[in-house]
Amino acid sequence: MTRIAKTGLQAVSALGALSLLLASGCSSKNYVRSQTAPVIQKTNELDDATATNNRNIHDVDQRAQSGIQQAQNSANQAQSSAQNASQSANQANQSAQDAVNRADSLASVVSNLDSYKQVADVSVTFAFDKDNLTRKTKEQLDQFASTLNGTKSYILEVTGGTDSVGSKEYNYDLSQRRAQSVVQYIASKYNVAPHKFYLIGIGKDQEVATNSTYAGRAKNRRVQVQLLSNSSDQNAAPAAAPGQASSLNMPNRSETSE
Repeated sequence: MTRIAKTGLQAVSALGALSLLLASGCSSKNYVRSQTAPVIQKTNELDDATATNNRNIHDVDQRAQSGIQQAQNSANQAQSSAQNASQSANQANQSAQDAVNRADSLASVVSNLDSYKQVADVSVTFAFDKDNLTRKTKEQLDQFASTLNGTKSYILEVTGGTDSVGSKEYNYDLSQRRAQSVVQYIASKYNVAPHKFYLIGIGKDQEVATNSTYAGRAKNRRVQVQLLSNSSDQNAAPAAAPGQASSLNMPNRSETSE
């Protein structure tokens, strides 16, 4: 009996210890759960926020890339349009230059030249080694071109010249460029058809003054323009007297510095 009682007491003690252990384990799990739940929740919230930020960043990046691409496309289209416009202008300018009659002399291309009478003329000078028009030369050409509207059946003889400095080939090209500058100015501003121009580049072959002096070389750097008409009812003005033509040839000192 005593042994049975001891055994029962030991069983009861063991059961009590087990119950206490189970109770203690449950308490520990509840404590851990209560402590870790907020952390887990916070971690989940941070994960959600990070995912949302990543999506927003991705959306912003996509919109930015799309905007950059659209801007690049617009820039490319604008550049293409500008290039096309430039090409069209160059083609038109080239066509106008091609349509201008070029010759060594007017007599070689105009068969009935004797029927043409001079209506007006002008001579403009250029700075050393230059082919651009100055304000003064443009004013002279404007005054000359004022007679075009009242003239019928006319042609324009445009002769470019140079001084004696430089090679013959270079001066021939320079005289052509000077004459072309005058043609382009008159044609564009006064709507004169290119075929009415007869452009002649004589280089340094035909001087109008001596090339041994500064003043003489300045006079040779010129373009002479003659307005000729073969209209029977056109009252042709007489050619300018040598003294008058000379006054047109006198250069502005600021335009002819060497």
